[in-house]
Amino acid sequence: MSRAEVDVEPDDRPPPREDHAFFGQPRGLLTLCGLEVWERFSFLGTQAVLVLCFADTVAHGGLGLPAGTAASLAAAYGALVHLLCVAGGWLADRVLGSYRAVLWGGILIACGHYAMAVPTAGTTWVGLGLAGAGTGLLKPNAATMAGKLYRTDDDRRDAGFALACTAINIGAFTGPLITGRLGDHQGWHWGFSVAAIGMTFGLAQYATGRRHLSGRKHTAECALAPAAMRLALHRIVTGLVVATAVGVLLAAAGWLTLARFVDLLTLASVLAPVACFAVMFASPGVTQEERGRLRPYAVLFLASTVFNFVLFQAYSTMVLLASANAETTILGFAFPASWYASALAAFEIGLAPFVAALWVRMGRAQPHASNKIALGVVLGGLSFLLMVLPTSAQSSGAHPMSVWWIVGAYLLLGLGHVLLETSGMSATTKLAPAAFSSQTMSLWFLSPALAGGIQAQTVKLYDDVSPRAYFGVNGAIALAAGLAVLSAAPWLRRTMHPVR
Repeated sequence: MSRAEVDVEPDDRPPPREDHAFFGQPRGLLTLCGLEVWERFSFLGTQAVLVLCFADTVAHGGLGLPAGTAASLAAAYGALVHLLCVAGGWLADRVLGSYRAVLWGGILIACGHYAMAVPTAGTTWVGLGLAGAGTGLLKPNAATMAGKLYRTDDDRRDAGFALACTAINIGAFTGPLITGRLGDHQGWHWGFSVAAIGMTFGLAQYATGRRHLSGRKHTAECALAPAAMRLALHRIVTGLVVATAVGVLLAAAGWLTLARFVDLLTLASVLAPVACFAVMFASPGVTQEERGRLRPYAVLFLASTVFNFVLFQAYSTMVLLASANAETTILGFAFPASWYASALAAFEIGLAPFVAALWVRMGRAQPHASNKIALGVVLGGLSFLLMVLPTSAQSSGAHPMSVWWIVGAYLLLGLGHVLLETSGMSATTKLAPAAFSSQTMSLWFLSPALAGGIQAQTVKLYDDVSPRAYFGVNGAIALAAGLAVLSAAPWLRRTMHPVR
């Protein structure tokens, strides 16, 4: 046996190619899919009832906030989670390693939801902080671990990621159904408790399936040298302690209000992508040709931001609209308003295979990636504009809006998400400069962070204007952005080479 073979840790080798135990995929993918199901179950199950909990009266277990403020806080939380994903990726690469980052992320998420199960305002805020930090650790690194299950030349990789996406949508579909039912009938904190139990199940199967995973050694792949590691850990701990102390002092002094905290998150969500783009454009490690491809990528990034601005409201303003203005019965069956959020995942599960089959059938005749992204943004805008018709009828004293209006909006939004997300991530891998390949994928995930930060400001208007005006204006802006990207198609096709 060679020295190189001795130095490789046996538990960190990729699984053998003959491992086809899970629908032709490695068994480790089953472990990660199980984790993704429960993580999305808990996260989106919580998101579906979070805005309703914020807006409900204290007597009914809520926080008694105005609807606009509740939607703003929910959006700010989404922005915070996506900002933390960048830090989570760095911690896994340099300090923890992927396996431990995912494990500790899951533990923090479970602890956060258990804290939120306690019906007090203080434990709700603490729980949100823990769950947000845990999601930032778990979400980016679970995808990294899935990639490590395959050798570079393994042609099962794309199908494996398609299975992982299906698992994500299964969790996204079932989470709001269960947490929404419990929240509506037993109390919002009962919904948070079932999210905690779900994450506990996910952790248990992740730990028991550990032997099937690659990349599970206890050191990071690009670990810092011991001295640098100690310095980094010291700075991280010191920074967290100082930030917490300053936050507590400012809050006690009355300066750090919820509104100012949301404003700070919005500022961070704007500065982070601006800084990333500035570093890449200015870096001497980026060639002139690569810099030329970054320009169209910036356009796609902004298009994704506009779409995510609409998408995130599927769990905030759309749910608020449904709870106050829409019917909650279908074919004689009554359901909580939060169940509407499950429609989005259901449509994505149903539509994704058809869209994938269509692109395969069209082959080289399929639309350019930029056109797919633009069409996704257009559909997002149309989903909001669709709300103008029933809300206009309501303003004239008509009956509550039919279920089918909101279901139709979620159908358009689900199809738009399928078109945009798959094409956007694929284009990101091809347009990324060689010196910033990993960071560019992290930049793509800053798009929803920026969208959440902007949304945290704009949804404050939800209380001040009519639903017709709110959804009409936002939908028109998204539609205009999508059409602008479509009009730039000739330039994008030329500058995005070799992306098709």
